[in-house]
Amino acid sequence: MESPMDRSMEVQPERLRNLLRDLVDIYSPSGKEGEILEFVEEYFRNQNLRVIKQKVDETRCNLIVLPEKKDEIVLCLVGHLDTVTAHDLDDYGFREEEDTIFGLGTADMKAGCAAMIEAVTVMAERGQSVSPVGLALVVDEEENNKGAKCLVDEYSFPWAVVGEPTGLMPCLGHFGYLEIMLRTQGKRAHSAMPELGQNAIENMLKLLLQVTESISSRIDGLVYNIRELSGFPGGFVVPDSCDAWLDLHLPPSSRIDVLKTEFERLLEESRENIHNLDVQLNFEDTYSGYQISADRPLAGKLKEVYDRMSLAWEPQEFRSHSDGNILWSAGVNPIILGPGHLETAHTAKESVSFSQVLRAAQLYLNFALSL
Repeated sequence: MESPMDRSMEVQPERLRNLLRDLVDIYSPSGKEGEILEFVEEYFRNQNLRVIKQKVDETRCNLIVLPEKKDEIVLCLVGHLDTVTAHDLDDYGFREEEDTIFGLGTADMKAGCAAMIEAVTVMAERGQSVSPVGLALVVDEEENNKGAKCLVDEYSFPWAVVGEPTGLMPCLGHFGYLEIMLRTQGKRAHSAMPELGQNAIENMLKLLLQVTESISSRIDGLVYNIRELSGFPGGFVVPDSCDAWLDLHLPPSSRIDVLKTEFERLLEESRENIHNLDVQLNFEDTYSGYQISADRPLAGKLKEVYDRMSLAWEPQEFRSHSDGNILWSAGVNPIILGPGHLETAHTAKESVSFSQVLRAAQLYLNFALSL
């Protein structure tokens, strides 16, 4: 008698490769997902899958495939179709070298999306539409997570698998995220006579040096990135204003309110150490981290699938911001799990192993069938 695990052989490698090629070759940075949404919608219809278009804004929507009993969804596979902007608009598409596939969005996360689509396609071909598993392909993850926010506003499900690049390692933990805006004020002067002004950029550089060194030593495991630095006005003058945007990622057990308190304390110290420092602090987007117990029954089912597929079960923590933060805040338990590696994402050399994409499709399928 055929077991559910044997059915994973029905994943079709060439169909999966062709789908991934088409997805990567469509340029879909956040805000410009129209073409890829049209392609994926048509793909679903060609596979006889009923797709729901959930409006996100005037030009974009989420694409959702639900089981027959849509009110009894146990698990939703979640992927985002948008990418960051291309490093080179003349060279962002699909390129294959042996088992490695290069291209914008291969790791983050068109490979995960392709694997999820393939898994749901195989389930439909086998008549498994009654399985309590849905698929949601959302937009705007790389910007403001509008797609995920719309998804949880309308749909409810207890568990999700988010296909971010984890090298197929299950991430039951997720870092929290805090976005910070700093603004320093100075005094404008002629560029040839800087002694008559107060350079806001210079003060910002001093401030960032002090703050980043101190905060990383005070909060264990904190990861920070200075994302943007801009001085105003432009031209041949001493700038009288400077804005800096910081991304702070902190381990699941860390408390964001403690981090905010530490940051405010550091600014007070910097005001005493930096002459004429005039600084404004704004805490922008804030998302808490989380940790899912490996003893939860559904996590146990996933471990069984790993064991049967001879995959290493080594739960980890996802150290970036993702739609998982949005889902968690809405009461969903998101497991971050997908092909590719985070260290190649958003780089000019972004890539993914196709054998890992194929294994991801089999893994998603087996997990869905186990439910």
